[in-house]
Amino acid sequence: MYDVLIIGGGAAGMSCALVLGSAKNKDYAENKSIGIIAHQKTSHLQTALFNNVLGLKPETTGASILESGMKQLKTLYPHVEQIVKEKVLDISKANNLFRIKTNKNSYESKIVVIAVGYTNLMTLKGLDKYIEPHPRAAVEKDRIWLKNTDHLIEENLYVAGTLAGWRSQFAIASGSGAQVATDILTLWNGGKHAKVHDKIEV
Repeated sequence: MYDVLIIGGGAAGMSCALVLGSAKNKDYAENKSIGIIAHQKTSHLQTALFNNVLGLKPETTGASILESGMKQLKTLYPHVEQIVKEKVLDISKANNLFRIKTNKNSYESKIVVIAVGYTNLMTLKGLDKYIEPHPRAAVEKDRIWLKNTDHLIEENLYVAGTLAGWRSQFAIASGSGAQVATDILTLWNGGKHAKVHDKIEV
């Protein structure tokens, strides 16, 4: 049982996990169970090369970010459970809980964040009714999005990254994941707006 389970280990999913993980010392988040199903094989980052992202050294590869992101999450926020080598097949909801079935296991979570790619090959059963043509992609690309309002598909079901309707830019996808994380933190904080920043001690 998770308080929040993130599906997708690309830019949006990892950013969401890092921000949620960084809130571990907040009273409203300290006992929350967080997990990420980080199936990264189909992430567009696998073939990406970055020269135009603030803070990244030119010629940084997306593949290296996927690897370093998992290590960063494990090192800094080990309480965030990483579920690897599993692919989500089905999502359903009953009694206000989401049931997530993978090719190996089943999980339950109070909140779910969908952060997988926006290709029309997405095959997560249970989400079909939300699928529409992507509003910010070239028609010939045949991309999709999960219809949402400010990342929220329905109560406690969020979408982040390109699948939320945003363009395929690393900074945009990362920001989308961080936005969803702060929305969840705000929910846990009783509706009081929340964000997490680390600061240099002076």
